[in-house]
Amino acid sequence: MKDIIRDRWLYLILLPGMLYFVVFKYVPMLGLMMAFENYQPHLGFLNSPWAGFKHFERFFTEPQFWTLFRNTILLAIYNLVFFFPLPIILALMLNEVRQKLFKRFAQTLLYLPHFVSWVVAVGIFYILFTTEGGIVNEFIAKLGFEKIPFMLSEDWFRTMIVSQSIWKEAGWGTIIFLAALAGVDLQLYEAARMDGAGRWRQLWHITLPAIRSTIVILFILRLGSFLDTGFEHIFLMLNSMNREVGEVFDTYVYMKGLTQGQYSYSAAVGLFKSLVGLVLVLGANWAAKKFGEEGIY
Repeated sequence: MKDIIRDRWLYLILLPGMLYFVVFKYVPMLGLMMAFENYQPHLGFLNSPWAGFKHFERFFTEPQFWTLFRNTILLAIYNLVFFFPLPIILALMLNEVRQKLFKRFAQTLLYLPHFVSWVVAVGIFYILFTTEGGIVNEFIAKLGFEKIPFMLSEDWFRTMIVSQSIWKEAGWGTIIFLAALAGVDLQLYEAARMDGAGRWRQLWHITLPAIRSTIVILFILRLGSFLDTGFEHIFLMLNSMNREVGEVFDTYVYMKGLTQGQYSYSAAVGLFKSLVGLVLVLGANWAAKKFGEEGIY
């Protein structure tokens, strides 16, 4: 108590952040009761009839379950493999640029797409790749090839999703890695140069080890949202031609919960997805500790 009284102003500064998490993160978790009830809005959480694991059993036995699971897992893996390393690579490349003016211009150019909404981003890609006057398809036609229905094809759906994520968020993701790189002791590079190490040797033996802990922590946090493929993004890209490969847990929850009013069932689906993320975070953190990294706790 003496410490709290002494540092009361610091705790006061901490209070808004704590209130945010309590109000917007922890209090809504009471709604998870819906997953175990036959929730009726007029009865509320406490008076709705109890259903146990009925909604989970229904979800796991649905014929659509494995399609949803496959689509979500594949998109999550694609994002992890192709999207996650790119901010690291971009940060390393920007860190090697010595012309400050060009570096700032490149950073600004890379950050800008982050501030574009997904509605606008998908619209831009539609204008570029549509078969009806799209710039890319017009160029393909000029070369004498048939136009490719990028926005309608099942074969191109995942490629388009990952490409859009990379274009929109890869530059923004470099901020944390650039901050970590700014903390590397420059004397290490000077000592390496005196020992005859070239740029690649310095990158491999100094730069990457210096940001390794940051990479591990962000990777663990990324696994926590492994199955969060982005509802708005996927929803805007879905159509009747690519729904078979594009329907994921997020869009399924929207369809069942909001459009069909199956609140308890959609809550069960969302809880399952969150539990998978929790298990992945705990497992990745345990593995990081085993390999000598700090982890997130």
